[in-house]
Amino acid sequence: MEALLSSAIGILTACGVFLILRARTFSLVLGLTLLSYAVNLFLFASGRLQMGVPPLIRNGAAYTDPLPQALVLTAIVIGFGMTAYLVMLALRALAESGNDHVDVKEKL
Repeated sequence: MEALLSSAIGILTACGVFLILRARTFSLVLGLTLLSYAVNLFLFASGRLQMGVPPLIRNGAAYTDPLPQALVLTAIVIGFGMTAYLVMLALRALAESGNDHVDVKEKL
């Protein structure tokens, strides 16, 4: 389970960095989204993933830490807002410049 989760985090991070380095705005937005997914998985994995264990502390019983779960829920909401803002910013840049390159050179 740990190998699968760590390889998924690594693949999401590598794909996100690759897409961020592209020169198109859609690739940039998609890369940032993949990086946020990788960070969410990393935060979720830091909470000692165990099957069938309650997130409450009982006397002598095993428990799962609920803080990373709350952080991931908050990060999902913030990531959705960031993605919506970046899509609108990219659409505005496309309407203003006529192309979707990140480095737009202005005509003199």
